[in-house]
Amino acid sequence: MEFSEVVRRRRMVRDYDPDRPVPTEIRDRILANALRAPSGGFTQGWAFLTLESPQDRERFWVAAAEDEPDERSAWVLDGLQHAPLLIIPFAHKDAYLSRYAAPDKGWTDRDEARWPMPYWYIDTGMAALLMLQTVVDEGLGACFFGLSPSRVSPVTAEFGVPDGYEPIGVLSIGYRAPDTPSPSLKRGRRGADEVVHHGQWGHH
Repeated sequence: MEFSEVVRRRRMVRDYDPDRPVPTEIRDRILANALRAPSGGFTQGWAFLTLESPQDRERFWVAAAEDEPDERSAWVLDGLQHAPLLIIPFAHKDAYLSRYAAPDKGWTDRDEARWPMPYWYIDTGMAALLMLQTVVDEGLGACFFGLSPSRVSPVTAEFGVPDGYEPIGVLSIGYRAPDTPSPSLKRGRRGADEVVHHGQWGHH
């Protein structure tokens, strides 16, 4: 698929055919492309947990379940739980603090205050976007969704994730089933004449 077509077609898919697993070779291409994401200092401070078996996916949904689920999100969760593949991207801040304290970077400490932005989240987010784009190129659908803060610890404990690895969200992946688009799309897509500034803020 042409790259511009991949970008145009990418959207969050919220329901999947539960009877069509994601082929292993497609899963591996999704993950291989994630590893091509840029990272500060070539730190590559990320990790990815894949959940494919019905048992592992059930463990995730139990650990991630809200104590008092929001009724408004029920229509989303019902479809997401049909996804035959879940990938959880983790950011590893400590890897960046150590990398930039290395001799070739010139810093002498691991002071987090040196960082104007948390690149461990930015880089892992770019890896997640490459996965979303690869999914489209492979003819599948995906949705990136967040974990409730109260469920992060239960999820990481359930799967034995070491301290210091933070899940930035979850990707549900599979073959598309008819779903209901997000009501937020009614807001419309902002155009370049609103968000692009040339040479000076306000010069559109």
